[in-house]
Amino acid sequence: QVQLVESGGGLVQAGASLSLSCAASGRTFRSNAMGWFRLAPGKERECVASVRTSGGNTYYSDSVKGRFTISRDNANNTMYLQMSSLKPEDTAIYYCAARIRPIPPYYFGDYYLPSEYDYWGQGTQVTVSS
Repeated sequence: QVQLVESGGGLVQAGASLSLSCAASGRTFRSNAMGWFRLAPGKERECVASVRTSGGNTYYSDSVKGRFTISRDNANNTMYLQMSSLKPEDTAIYYCAARIRPIPPYYFGDYYLPSEYDYWGQGTQVTVSS
């Protein structure tokens, strides 16, 4: 069983920065990709950033590109999301996710759909006030 635990959420003012962490644990944890998703009221779950284990390819949604940075510490099974220039529209519950199932051969694309991930954290609230 894999467990993902997010931390670092909170209430900040617009323009501020915030960093989220996701600690992964389990008997054997080896992900092929990890991602950060968010869910805001009345909206669908959105992938804001993801990273592949092999190659380190990163994906960012257009809404956060240039403001958010995803990174991971493979040795410590931890993933981070550094958020800057936060906007009220960034308010949401942020979830980390891990993909354990194999990546198809010769697929070099990104993983940004919820259905492509196998494990989820419990979420951490990020609220940005105007």
